[in-house]
Amino acid sequence: MENRQGYDPSEFEDDDYMNPQPAADKSIRGYRIVIIILSAILVALSVLYYSIHRQQMIDNELLQADRDSIQNDLGRLMTDYDNLQISNDSISANLTLERERADSLMTRLKKERSWNLAKIKQYEKEVGTLRTIMRGYVRQIDSLNTLNKKLIKENVGFRKEISSANLRAEMAEEKAAELDNKVRIGAVLRARDISLAALNNNSREVSRIKNASRLRVDFTLSANELASPGNKALYVRITSPDGYVLTTEEMPTFEFEGERLSYSAVREVEYDNTKDLGVGIFYTSTGFTAGTYKIQIYCEGRLIGQTDVAMR
Repeated sequence: MENRQGYDPSEFEDDDYMNPQPAADKSIRGYRIVIIILSAILVALSVLYYSIHRQQMIDNELLQADRDSIQNDLGRLMTDYDNLQISNDSISANLTLERERADSLMTRLKKERSWNLAKIKQYEKEVGTLRTIMRGYVRQIDSLNTLNKKLIKENVGFRKEISSANLRAEMAEEKAAELDNKVRIGAVLRARDISLAALNNNSREVSRIKNASRLRVDFTLSANELASPGNKALYVRITSPDGYVLTTEEMPTFEFEGERLSYSAVREVEYDNTKDLGVGIFYTSTGFTAGTYKIQIYCEGRLIGQTDVAMR
């Protein structure tokens, strides 16, 4: 009994069993630490995701800007190709081919959906190649234009020289033609001192033309060293006061300035261009009337003298 009285149950109780609160606190602290660590990891992942996403957006914007820049450069390049004007067939054909390459490249650019730095570099290289080729053609065209200007300038100079030479030749021809014309005019025979006489059957002059049976035209062929000597046919046209040409029944004609003219009488003479030659030509008929008669003398297709004679 004493032992029972001296028994103290508290001596045999476990502190942890009897006091569970400290163990629970440890678990809660562990959970809190895990949650904090997980939260920190989540925040870090969020920041990393945001940074990566932002960088991707920036990269995409830069790629889009590069794409737009390439398209703008290519568009300007195509306009430059269109503005190039060249008459050289070979260069023009090559320019057409390069313009078609530019069109094809623009089509590829517009259809491209997946962009990256490598493709940007590739497109920039192709546009640069087209630009280099175009610059080469521009230099060729400039060289051709310079050459054409030089040739045009030389051609203008040659034309001026030719024009000047032609002008001198024309002036020489005009002077030669003028001289030739003067010679031809100077070479024409001239009939002067033309007169008309009324004759009877005995070849004596009568005072009244109504009594005449023949008319005689007298004149002088002037000496002219420019004229050619030799046999000359002299045609006389006598026009009566009533305006009719006196002629024979056969109505003979001669040519004058492309026309056929009737004549009253003709005579051939031997002309010496160093001496005056007196000539008389007769026309036989009747029924003459008083009035003014017109006398015209022709030789070698030219009118060499004329006059009007009043007959009573």
